Amino acid sequence: MLDGRLLEREGDAPPVVAQAPDTRKLPVLIVLHQAHSNPGHVGRWFRDNGYPLDIRRHFAGEPLPETLAGHTGAVIFGGPQSANDKLDFVRREVAWIGVALKEAKPFLGICLGAQMLAHHLGARVDHCCHGSVEIGYHPIRETEAGARFRMPERVFQWHREGFDLPAGGELLARSDGAYPNQAFRYGSAVGVQFHPEITYTQVNRWSGANPVRLLMRGARPRQEQLATHLVEAPKVHGWLDRFLGEWVAGTHVR
Repeated sequence: MLDGRLLEREGDAPPVVAQAPDTRKLPVLIVLHQAHSNPGHVGRWFRDNGYPLDIRRHFAGEPLPETLAGHTGAVIFGGPQSANDKLDFVRREVAWIGVALKEAKPFLGICLGAQMLAHHLGARVDHCCHGSVEIGYHPIRETEAGARFRMPERVFQWHREGFDLPAGGELLARSDGAYPNQAFRYGSAVGVQFHPEITYTQVNRWSGANPVRLLMRGARPRQEQLATHLVEAPKVHGWLDRFLGEWVAGTHVR
């Protein structure tokens, strides 16, 4: 089920001539959690590199594939839900992650997607015990295991839950803040608590539509988020481009 908007681009992207996807490359499954959500820079990289996007909104009743044999891999993005929700679609989505793991297909979980991965593996997902959130750009630092990924030093966050490291997981990045576990690897899967896909348009929309959330402990002011994005996004997107190149090739697991 390929999304009809394969060549759509984010509103803040530079004007380019759309290239037809390379039909030799299998599509990437993209799982979104709101009607207006889009895959940001992640989706842009896949399109620019010839990978069609198979966008599914499982929360709206669109089914997830029984196998990833026809896909390069899968990315589950963030959303307002919790991995702990008892909603049927959340439970199905958490369980479905087992398909990617069993078939050793590249899997990337972003924010909620990372929490779903951790939850699937039996780890705890919960709020900070001090009631803090992480919103805006916050520092992280790579672990020894994550050094080869050359992770960025500051990343965009938008969450009020975090995850424990699951048994058998390898911690790639940590934080000294309220949510110490920031990225981990398990088999063919990588989960990141932060949002490397974020674009200026998305920062503007998220921060402008959630003024109450910005009053919470750990949230950066809206104008700081926008100004910092202009400085940090090129570094984060440069890292993301390198990582996705390894991800589609499967070398991220070595």
